[in-house]
Amino acid sequence: MSLEKWVPKKNVERFFEDMFEEPFSLSNWRGLPSLKKMREFMTFSPAVDMYDKEKEIVVKAEVPGMDKKDINISVSDNTLTIKGEMKKEEETKEEDYYYAERSYGSFSRRLELPAKVQESKIKANFKDGILEIHLPKAPEAKAKEIKIEEK
Repeated sequence: MSLEKWVPKKNVERFFEDMFEEPFSLSNWRGLPSLKKMREFMTFSPAVDMYDKEKEIVVKAEVPGMDKKDINISVSDNTLTIKGEMKKEEETKEEDYYYAERSYGSFSRRLELPAKVQESKIKANFKDGILEIHLPKAPEAKAKEIKIEEK
């Protein structure tokens, strides 16, 4: 038996390749898809940034390759919901692929808002795959500075 030098990155990568890229070999687990096949069933979920400005909350979501008509935005009970569908451009046979990492399908992101907003004044714009939503704060939600009096 020969000794093999432990190379953490290489060995961990090989472990995950063996574990997930090939179907499970245990008889009880036969028929389970490999990680490659499981990716096909995973849904797209856009990355989001939410930040607070003095008078509004701004949300930016990455939705590359989408058209604005495929995205719906709603606000209810202090929760922002962004829904949409990432559509596949063309049908290609699986054997023609070298890689297939992009995800397609419906998505829904629900974000709890940190303050009450004026729903009638919400504005959204879309440019270069970035959805930007401006949610003006309700008057009672704006921070009010309280001065401390000396006695």
